[in-house]
Amino acid sequence: MAIAGQQGVRVGPTTALPTDAEILAQLDRIRSSADFDAPDRARKFLAYVVDQALAGHADRIKAYSIATDVFGRDSSFDAQTDPAVRIEAGRLRRALERYYLVAGLDDPIVIRVPKGAYVPTFERRVNAPEQSASAWSAPFVHRSRRPWIWAGIAALALAVAGLAANTLLRPVATVEKVENARIRPNIPKLVVEPFEDLSGTPRSAMIARGLADEVISNIARFKEITVVADEVLVSHVAGDGPAYTLEGRVRLDGDKLRLGIRLVQRSDGSVVWANNYDESLQAHKIIELQEKAAAAVATAVAQPYGIVFQDNATRFTRSIPDDWEAYACTLSYYDYRGDLNPRTHASVQDCLEQATRQYPGYATAWALLSLTYIDELRFSYRLDRSSPMSLEQAIASAARAVELDPQNVRALQAQMLTLFFRGEVGAALAVGARAFAINPNDTELAGEYGFRLALSGQWSRGCGLVSQTVARNPGPIGYFEAALAVCSYIDRDYIAAERWARLADLRSNPIYRVILLAILGKLGKTDAARVEMQWLETNAAGFLDNIRSEVALRIHRPEDQQHFLEGLRAAGVSISQQ
Repeated sequence: MAIAGQQGVRVGPTTALPTDAEILAQLDRIRSSADFDAPDRARKFLAYVVDQALAGHADRIKAYSIATDVFGRDSSFDAQTDPAVRIEAGRLRRALERYYLVAGLDDPIVIRVPKGAYVPTFERRVNAPEQSASAWSAPFVHRSRRPWIWAGIAALALAVAGLAANTLLRPVATVEKVENARIRPNIPKLVVEPFEDLSGTPRSAMIARGLADEVISNIARFKEITVVADEVLVSHVAGDGPAYTLEGRVRLDGDKLRLGIRLVQRSDGSVVWANNYDESLQAHKIIELQEKAAAAVATAVAQPYGIVFQDNATRFTRSIPDDWEAYACTLSYYDYRGDLNPRTHASVQDCLEQATRQYPGYATAWALLSLTYIDELRFSYRLDRSSPMSLEQAIASAARAVELDPQNVRALQAQMLTLFFRGEVGAALAVGARAFAINPNDTELAGEYGFRLALSGQWSRGCGLVSQTVARNPGPIGYFEAALAVCSYIDRDYIAAERWARLADLRSNPIYRVILLAILGKLGKTDAARVEMQWLETNAAGFLDNIRSEVALRIHRPEDQQHFLEGLRAAGVSISQQ
């Protein structure tokens, strides 16, 4: 699907276009700031695309030129099979977004690298909000607004940790009050308004109605958000928490269809996000076109790490209303997924345990709690606790989540993983297939289901799903990059495997270290392997002692297990012959 974007490299009113000198000064300001959290390669990436754009060579800024001129790749580089440039571009975008929301909040010049291309845009800031409700009167312009405030989201995790502790110290409410006030937690509410037909023809009216219906159907599959049909009801139940309106405009121009979408914060009318989707009516049947466009909108808005998540993660770093504490715990869980750090894990798990006590009918909280118990087992957290206890807790929590809401994809994802780690691989894949059929647009589920398929021996199909998740998930994707490292290892492409593992960079996670260790063994990088061994001996003592069982717990086929153990043995790990 084509996404309409800004044309040229300088945007804004013609009287306010920044000069070359101002842009270069802003580039130096960014690169010298401690709040521009980007590796050296991303810094070179930024300097290169800015220099090329200012030199009038924007048309030459392609993945191939970046790979060869910046990354030092040879002429055989193929952007279709090697995602290095795309992944580094994602890191650069997040670093720029963080910079402008911390140190660069008042900088006069904004440099962006819009998603979908590598040509930078330059804009002079004016004394006005980035986008207001009045923007609706103008033609739709694609404005990527993804507030990944990493420092702020980390603050949310800390706030939730304190929240879990403080809540446990509060006076115990009466049973009657708990039953009356805590039946259901607050989660974001969304009204999807009827889409506006700008063309005024019977055909365009039909398409507009069909698109709105498809969007509602797709968003309703995500349980982290509630679609509410009655606007009066939204005003009544939302209180001070987040509530949104999704508005759409449909225009037909010959065989071209443009769908303009914007997400509006109902409390102040501010535009949270806006985008255009363009399609050819000749390329698809009308029903297929509606399904494709609606899936793209729903995934962008409602998935974990989507637009609503980003907006609320920002909002709750400032203040968490008492009646939104349980939802804040779910936000904190997804933040933890970014680096799988055991210290963050403990506080998030405590918060989710409290959320399930406050709201015993909250299926999503039970599902996420189950996933934290699974992580104790698969990532060797809390080594003082027994793995069987963690697995039994995970099984019970997942069962409770599915019982409460059999259509909750996160609940089915948790159940899939409990079955997989219990050794019931066939049953696990059956649950995963059911969840994927319910919501194929949920990238978290698609990636985890794909990895289970791969580890069970269906490497091609499974790794394909993981790869799609890396491409479509706007959030931290280190876990899925590590999964692609395993995929490349099994495919005997150890160079690609190391590249994926380095990109994942889950330095606090023991399993990540084991994956990297096996890869280094196959590549003969003994010095680097020794560093990983030392880390494991210091931070996960005893884990490698039973590594054959640990590998068998995750990789299903004996031949794949042996292949992985070969890498560990080559890295210097002592493995018993069985």
